Amino acid sequence: MIIHNNILELVGNTPLIKLNKSVSNFPGNYYAKWEGYNPGHSNKDRIALHIINEAEKQGLIKSGSTIIETTSGNTGFSLAMVSLVRGYNCILAVSSKSSKDKINMLQSMGAKVYVCPSNVSPEDPRSYYEVAKKINLETPNSLYVNQYFNDLNRIAHYKTTGPEIWNQTDGTITHLIGSSGTGGTLTGSAKFLKEKNADIKVIGVDAYGSALKKYHETGKLDKNEIYPYKIEGLGKNLIPSATDFSVIDRFIKVTDKSSANSARLVTKNEGIFVGYTSGAVYQALIQLQNKKYFNKSCNVVLIFPDHGSRYMSKIYSNEWMIKQGFMNKKEKNIVHQIEYV
Repeated sequence: MIIHNNILELVGNTPLIKLNKSVSNFPGNYYAKWEGYNPGHSNKDRIALHIINEAEKQGLIKSGSTIIETTSGNTGFSLAMVSLVRGYNCILAVSSKSSKDKINMLQSMGAKVYVCPSNVSPEDPRSYYEVAKKINLETPNSLYVNQYFNDLNRIAHYKTTGPEIWNQTDGTITHLIGSSGTGGTLTGSAKFLKEKNADIKVIGVDAYGSALKKYHETGKLDKNEIYPYKIEGLGKNLIPSATDFSVIDRFIKVTDKSSANSARLVTKNEGIFVGYTSGAVYQALIQLQNKKYFNKSCNVVLIFPDHGSRYMSKIYSNEWMIKQGFMNKKEKNIVHQIEYV
């Protein structure tokens, strides 16, 4: 018999899937590292499990402890899942731009949720950073994960995602493209891969409204770059120390609209039900291809970090897409309509 002791044993070892229709006119080979295959449906399962494992080893938490974190939704779900299995309480400060689907899922996993405004500065007492810090100070026997400034975030991917990609491609990977929010997934994986082959090019994906690309280019936080945007789990209005900018070769910025439509395009063409951030990664690929960045010898790995089920009330809702100006009513009619018998 092959039996797993609990759901956490399924974290990691996600598949690498060859992309076909969505890259049919692109030179080279393109593969999706499908992190939606994790039991919590995102790459954040890896950091949640690794950080809690390390906290247990160091005696920082014990049965009945409370895990506290800021999240756009995916990290929160993963932490709630691990907490549930391990016997911890979980309190989450969530960005208001997180989808209703994500917030409902967090509650379903037993987490206490505080929804915080997304369009305030990190220093604002209402920001999810400050709310989480306050809850941590007021809650005995608690651990604040602090993923944006926790090196274990990056180390989790250095130890797992990077080696998996290297082995799955037999060391032939030439380019890695991934979204950058906390930066742990992209730069942890990139550090491992560049240690194997320094010629591998690493491309970070950032959002318009985020400060990461400009910081990578100048070393300075330009607050003029910061304004509200829709994409969840991508970009930042501060500079996370969990990001190792030295292993990123360049950044590409993508829009809310193009990323949403690209996610739907991947789902329709590949049958992989990807989330909003995955759409942003594919959109970056399109923009690079439009500049003829790749050639027939390229082996490109795209990290698709999230599952489409988290965005049913957003990018997979025609009504939401129309309301945002991402789809017009004529385009809506192209989609098969529901018929009631």
